[in-house]
Amino acid sequence: MYKILVTGAAGFIGFHLAKRLLDEGYVVVGIDNLNPYYDVTLKQARLNILKTKPSFLFVKADIADREATEALFRDNQFEVVVNLAAQPGVRYSMTNPHAYVQSNIVGFINILEGCRHQQVKHLVFASSSSVYGANTRIPFSVQDNVDHPVSLYASTKKTNELMAHAYSHQYGLPCTGLRFFTVYGPWGRPDMAYFLFTKAILEGRPIDVFNKGKMERDFTWHESKYAA
Repeated sequence: MYKILVTGAAGFIGFHLAKRLLDEGYVVVGIDNLNPYYDVTLKQARLNILKTKPSFLFVKADIADREATEALFRDNQFEVVVNLAAQPGVRYSMTNPHAYVQSNIVGFINILEGCRHQQVKHLVFASSSSVYGANTRIPFSVQDNVDHPVSLYASTKKTNELMAHAYSHQYGLPCTGLRFFTVYGPWGRPDMAYFLFTKAILEGRPIDVFNKGKMERDFTWHESKYAA
C-alpha cells in the first residue's frame, strides 16, 4: 500500500495531515519526539485520535537522531515524505538557539539523506513565511529575494530551502517547500497569539503587545471535516 512518512505527526499541521491521509486510505507512519515546547498532553491527545486507525504507526523519536532516522528509513519504504517536524517560534530562538540547529538543520539533513538513499518519489517540507524577513514588498511572492532573514528560526527555514534545492539538483530528489503563514485552527498550538490573547482576556489580564503595536501578521485558517 502507498506509505507516507509524516514527521512532526503529533503537531498541529502534522496531525491534521496524517488524519486526512488515513481517512483517504493511505498508510501513514508518524514520527515525533514529543518535546515539551508546549503541553505534551495536547500532542498525546492528537496521537490518540490517529492511533484509532489501523493503518497508522507511530514512532517516538527525534529526526535529529541520525541512527533512529536511518533505522526508520531502513525499515520502511516510503513513497512520499512530508517533513513537518521543526522547532517553531521566533522569540524562543533567542534563548534556545541550539534547539533550532538540531531540529531544523541536523534533523532536515537526516531526512534528506533518508529520502536520497531510499529514492523517495517526493519530499514535501515545511518552510515558513518568516523567510521573507526584512522584505517590505507586499504582497510577498516566491520570486522575492529572501536573503535577509531577521531571526534564527527564519535562517534555519531558508537553509532548509537551500539544502533541498541542492539535493534536488544533485540527486534528482523532487522537493516542494511550503512557506506557511501562521496556520491556525482546531487543535492549534497554545503558544500562538490568538490563544494567548483569548486567555488573557478571559483572565482579565492585559494583552502583551510587542514593537509598540506597530506590526501586521497574516494568518491562515485551517478547518476541515477531518478536524476531530
